[in-house]
Order: sequence, then structure tokens, then C-alpha cells
Amino acid sequence: MSFNDDITIDTSGVNRGRRGAAIGGGVGGLGLLGALLLYFFTGQVPDLGSLVSSGQQSAGTSQQSISQECKTGADANSKDECRMAAGKNSLDEFWNTQLSKEAGVQYHPAGLMLYRGSVGTACGTGSSQTGPFYCPSDASVYIDTTFFNQLKQYGAQNTSLAQLYILAHEWGHHIQNHLGILNKIDHQSSGMSSSMVRSELQADCLAGVWINNASSTIDPDTGIPFLKPPTQQQLRSALDAASAVGDDRIMENAGMRANPDRFSHGSSQKRMEWLTRGIKGGTIASCDTWSVRQP
Repeated sequence: MSFNDDITIDTSGVNRGRRGAAIGGGVGGLGLLGALLLYFFTGQVPDLGSLVSSGQQSAGTSQQSISQECKTGADANSKDECRMAAGKNSLDEFWNTQLSKEAGVQYHPAGLMLYRGSVGTACGTGSSQTGPFYCPSDASVYIDTTFFNQLKQYGAQNTSLAQLYILAHEWGHHIQNHLGILNKIDHQSSGMSSSMVRSELQADCLAGVWINNASSTIDPDTGIPFLKPPTQQQLRSALDAASAVGDDRIMENAGMRANPDRFSHGSSQKRMEWLTRGIKGGTIASCDTWSVRQP
């Protein structure tokens, strides 16, 4: 999925964090896969997510602007960090309208931190091993863009839409924060019908809602759409990325038997299914994972 070359990138609200040394406790050092495997083996559920170290900030973290590097859609098509910044612009513009239209809720943009190494957040210290995550306490999405290079390890391709799906999934949690849904989540729950799984599948679906509308979301500075319509091959790459991070796929890749009772994010099939629902439905209403018996 490509950006139109002539759109402009607003980098306000986007920062780059320099490498810092993670300090403090928690299981942040286990990383995303390690944290999930800890849960699968022992039943110990990390909170925010378990994926960030508790409380303390990282040493030596500073912020830089990316405004000099990321100016147009052409930059977004050639550089991962610029793609994330332009993706934020599109997501903010779309959800500003859609959230008010469907839910009567005023939208507030999420912050976006692009970092390497480790980063201090209001939820603790995130590391490059964590993978992308959303911190509700500071309403910000944190992404180490080197994570995208690991997609092949999970059985997915590192395409532009796969990257944007990951960003849009985290933005889905930001929308849940607006709607009060994050307060429903029991971080100790597990299983295919748990609140943890329902939340993650809904975030997948909300990512699909944005994908559905992305090529018609207009850059207010230029009057042209941020993005070109996705090709079928590009859509397939996003679905492959969703499948690659299914609980069953992760467990099997680790040499374990898939155990639905230990699922925390949803199976590969369900993650693809709910992403597809969002892409086809194009509305928040199409993403109700909470009222169905089993999402």
C-alpha cells in the first residue's frame, strides 16, 4: 500500500528516541515472544503489558524530530520511519471523523515514538525486544522499526501494508481507550473467549476498518488521498502478518502444542478473520468482539 508521492507529512506528535539502557525490573527483557512463552508455559500473565519493565525510565533516552527527513509521501514510500509518520497522519485524520460519526466521541491524536534500543514510557520501560505496543497512560504508540525486519521470522513479509497493519492495530487500542474498552480487560484472563483475546481481535478489526477507508482519507494540506488503494497482494501481506502473530502459530513455532486455553491474542485464523471483517465492514460497528459468544 503506497502513499501518494505529493502528500505532506506532519511530524508533530512524532518523535524519535535514542538508544538507552533499560533499567528496572519487570519482564521487559523477555521480549514479546519470550513474554508469551512465559505465559504459555507457566500461566503467568504479563500486564501491559508485561512487555514493558515496571516503573523506571530508561537511561540516556532523548528525543529527536524527524521533520527534516520526512516531508512527503515519496519519503514515506522509501523510509520506514517516514511511513510510520505518514501512517499516523492518515490514522488521525480518519479516526477524527469516524469516532465522532459512529460513537459521538471526540478524538484526540495518539503520540508516536519511534525508538531504538529502549525507551521510557508512562507504562514503564519498553525495549527493542518488546515489539510495538500502546501505552494507555500516555496515549502513545511505541515502535522500534527494526521489529519489521523480524517479520520473516514470524512467517510474514516485511511489506509496507504489513507495517501499516501493525501501526493501525496499535491505533486500534487507542480507539478502545477512547471508548472505555480498555477498562474491561482482565489481564489475568486467557482463552479464546477471554477479554484479552476479545480486545486484541477488535484491534485487528479496527486496523481493517482503517485499511478499508485509507485510500479515501484526504490529506487536508494537499486535498489528495494519503494512500493509493491496496492491491490484493498487499492485502494478503497484511493478513499474513496477522496470521504470523497468532497464538497457535507462536506456540507451534516454539515447539509447543497449541493450547487454546492459554491464548491471549487469538489464533492465526481468528486474527485474519477479524482483520478481514474490518476491511470488508469499514465501520466500528463491524468490530463488536464483545457481544458474540466466541469472537
